[in-house]
Amino acid sequence: MSSTDVISDGLRSVVAGLMGRARDDLAELVRFRSVADPKQQPPEECERAAQWVVDAFTAVGMQHVQASPTPDGSRAVHGVAPGPPGSPTVLLYCHYDVQPPLGEDDWVSPVWELVERDGRWYGRGSADCKGNIVMHLTALRALRQANGGWPCTIKLICEGSEEQGTGGLEEFVPANADLLRADAILVVDTGNFAVGVPTLTTTLRGMTSVDVTLRALGSAMHSGMFGGPAPDPVVALIQLLATLHDEHGNTTVDGLDATQAWSGVEYSAEQFRSDANVLDGVELMGDGSVADLLWARPSATVLGIDVPPVIGSSSAVQASAAARVSLRIPPGVAGRAAQDLLVEHLASRIPWGMEHEITRVAVGDPFVGSLDGPAFDAMREAMEEAFGRPMTTEGQGGSIPLCNVLADTYPDAEIMLFGVEEPKCLIHAPNESVDPSEIERIALAEALFLERYGEQARGR
Repeated sequence: MSSTDVISDGLRSVVAGLMGRARDDLAELVRFRSVADPKQQPPEECERAAQWVVDAFTAVGMQHVQASPTPDGSRAVHGVAPGPPGSPTVLLYCHYDVQPPLGEDDWVSPVWELVERDGRWYGRGSADCKGNIVMHLTALRALRQANGGWPCTIKLICEGSEEQGTGGLEEFVPANADLLRADAILVVDTGNFAVGVPTLTTTLRGMTSVDVTLRALGSAMHSGMFGGPAPDPVVALIQLLATLHDEHGNTTVDGLDATQAWSGVEYSAEQFRSDANVLDGVELMGDGSVADLLWARPSATVLGIDVPPVIGSSSAVQASAAARVSLRIPPGVAGRAAQDLLVEHLASRIPWGMEHEITRVAVGDPFVGSLDGPAFDAMREAMEEAFGRPMTTEGQGGSIPLCNVLADTYPDAEIMLFGVEEPKCLIHAPNESVDPSEIERIALAEALFLERYGEQARGR
């Protein structure tokens, strides 16, 4: 048996033995209602979650672990575990803030309690991204238990406002470049193509969003007395939003190409329907393959609409209506350029001369990760050893603006994206969950990567 096999078997056994601790950690983390929006949850919830992360990574052996303020008011946790002299430095990323519940009545089990059901662990943040925090801790504990130290210098950065997209860490990184400088950066906030399929995410769509508000009347007016000739902002908003797609569901923003094709792994329509919980008989949107539409083309989504709810509505033509529109954009399109096209598209189609306001909310560029290099080679080897099958690559429809900041700040670093958030996790939706086997195997892969990346440096 080779020394590599001994390391692999030893770490595999140690990681397996740490899974009970991982579950306990995740149960504690899920209890924090760490939505980084004071309008939805008390700020103390995020502060308590940040302190938990500080304490946990200090206990695992990291040094100088602290929570530092960022420009958006959130706190970023950072620390370092020094490795052997001359060893490479690896930065581990994760975030402790979470999405809001999005309707607690839609949850089968309590939102803020980790509940095991059908072999999965349920609770908000169980996958995105507290499951990844626990994965990091498990990998580091395994290395320390098996080897008594660190094969590389390991740094941590754990964000506190990722889900809100307010840019705190994006501003913190350039201002603290030396603090976080690394040879390899592991952005652990994505997941495998499917449970048990080792996957690196190599592209991310960018994201931009705007709010559009239409106003037509000084006040709401009785629909029986004035409906018909009275300009209706709700109807106008519906017509305006409908221009973002054609009759097949393809995104149709003026000047934005929507014909690109994906050249990597395919995503079957049947698998997508299952992963996305598409109801029987409902057709998918758009022309082209799922991979084309999901990873290579822009997509417009209406995130929310401000109109009266059905329950409690009255017989009235409304005075105003508003919506938030999100636009996901593939590599090759700059975020600000896409936002400009979206604003121009909407502004040129306002019905009936209504007063309108279009507010720019957020913008982020697409990203392409590392596809070669010593860290990539070590990661491929580690993932394949941990999962027992070849590693694949995929794109992701989601956006992580921080990746572009990291690439700009550390142009020589290899940046790789992976994690525990496979499709069945239902991140950002009710009944979020994580498969504990994904935590276990990704933790093993990360530990093996750190060992092998350090070995490469020692062998040079």
